[in-house]
Amino acid sequence: MEGLIYLDHCSSTNDEAASFLLYPDSNFIAVCSFNQTKGRGQYGNSWKSVAGKNLAYSIAVNCESVKVSDFLFNYYTAVLVRHFLANLTDKSVKIKWPNDVIIQNKKVCGILLEKKKINGNQYFIIGIGINVLQEDFDDISTAGSVLTQTSKTFDLKEFSENFHEFMVENLKSIPSETDILSRFNENLFKKDEISVFEKDGIRQNGIIRCADANGEIHIEFEGGMQKFYHKEIKLLY
Repeated sequence: MEGLIYLDHCSSTNDEAASFLLYPDSNFIAVCSFNQTKGRGQYGNSWKSVAGKNLAYSIAVNCESVKVSDFLFNYYTAVLVRHFLANLTDKSVKIKWPNDVIIQNKKVCGILLEKKKINGNQYFIIGIGINVLQEDFDDISTAGSVLTQTSKTFDLKEFSENFHEFMVENLKSIPSETDILSRFNENLFKKDEISVFEKDGIRQNGIIRCADANGEIHIEFEGGMQKFYHKEIKLLY
């Protein structure tokens, strides 16, 4: 498929995608693999994936084509992945702030957004890992796959081609920040539900009310509303 490069294996599709940006007008070049050995997650976390079971996908987007803030573009990538999986599986799919994708209370997708300057141009490199066919997650109780959560199986190559086509089509025309934030909050995991949160080793009940354009999550506790950035508080689920 045009613009999509398959690799039998690689250490990181984000690194590989950057290496293919050889021309100044390069845009929407994507790399995917079903065997990524050193995937990265947010804030230095690792993304582990079983070979031949899951999709590691990265797409490069020229920053000049993105007219929204970095925070809102990060949200938009999660909105797109959620929409793709919801349409594909006909299941309820949610976004766990800031950009994990959840099917029936299990994380099936993680997203890493990086910005790199290559050949004089700034690019967003969007790294997306989707657990598609994996069934065993050892002791990671919050992890799942499309298969475990929906009982549906997919051909990985066809899955990746359809996903790439969907991403390119929707990245060519990015909606307004207001629309992105609205769509994000409409599908926010555990929104308006009593949940357990952990901060500095202390657990307490709270209710997620919304995410804002500055990248913060608004949580209502007994003592009032508080705002947090990523990693400042943990949702237990």
